[in-house]
Amino acid sequence: MTKRTVSLKDISNACGVSIATVSKALNDHSDISAEKKAQIKKTAAELGYRPNAAAQALKTNRTNNIGVLFVDEANSGLTHDYFSHVLDSFKQTAEKNGYDITFINSNRSDENRMSYLSHALYRGFDGVVIACVDFYDPEVTELVNSSIPVVTIDHMFDSCMSVQSDNVTGMKDLVTYIYKQGHKKIAYIHARETSSVTQSRLTCFYKTMQEFGLEIPDEYMISAPYRDTVKTYEATKKLLDLKNPPTCIICPDDFSSFGCMNAVRERGLRIPEDISIVGYDGIELARRISPRLTTLVQDTRKLGSLAAEKLIALINNPKGTLIEHLLVDGKLDEGESVAKIENQNTSGQPDEI
Repeated sequence: MTKRTVSLKDISNACGVSIATVSKALNDHSDISAEKKAQIKKTAAELGYRPNAAAQALKTNRTNNIGVLFVDEANSGLTHDYFSHVLDSFKQTAEKNGYDITFINSNRSDENRMSYLSHALYRGFDGVVIACVDFYDPEVTELVNSSIPVVTIDHMFDSCMSVQSDNVTGMKDLVTYIYKQGHKKIAYIHARETSSVTQSRLTCFYKTMQEFGLEIPDEYMISAPYRDTVKTYEATKKLLDLKNPPTCIICPDDFSSFGCMNAVRERGLRIPEDISIVGYDGIELARRISPRLTTLVQDTRKLGSLAAEKLIALINNPKGTLIEHLLVDGKLDEGESVAKIENQNTSGQPDEI
């Protein structure tokens, strides 16, 4: 049997007041006493009253719904170790503030799909968060330049609020730790340079290595996508085949480092005794394997909650909210996968390859 929806009239009858008074009380009008408001709200709750979302949206021009644009090139969806935690934190903060979240259709193979902006307008989203997407896609640019409040995660547009992990400091901390462990021959398997995250990490890698007086052979720099264990496995084999291989390999991220480990162990080499391996992200699995992966732990909880807070601020006060580009610090986890090297060429120059 279907449960009957509680109406304003039901609350009116229970409280002995007019429907207009009930409506004013539930909408916090100032011409109703605090005592009367409390009584009416208490009765409404006891009766199981739920306001009609569609009616509220018409009245307030708000849907209390936030759109999420998430397009993972590795097709891992919400199993993506890093972004799943970021978006979960975003969701929790948004829901605490009375918002629901809905994913924007990103299926390019759907003949009937709308553009990102069209979908957002169709759903009436109060705001949109964008994460893990091709930020150079014209549809993304169209959405960012629209009147809809937008916050981006791990990418910066001049005119748009952004929340990013501090990849520059993170990479500097990683390279500095590796160097202080005695390593001079450091290879970097990096993701594609079109990503602003990769650009920041790459630039800082080169800069930090230069500050330590280390040259980087071209053969030590290989590209492989994020979270791609197969491509990282193949890249690692190329590094191990060099006449003078590196003593430490930095992987694109923690997940892809598993491919690196497989290639190393396939050669009968030990980690870290024979070669050291470093990741990036701080995913739970990489911190539970043996040896525990040396990595830069990103603060996914703060990234997600801060993005939600800033987006809600934009929604509630679009003219009075300053557009900011916020950086969230990570933390080095020294782990166990980087060996201490006592006797290595201290000139800072790798041997000829």
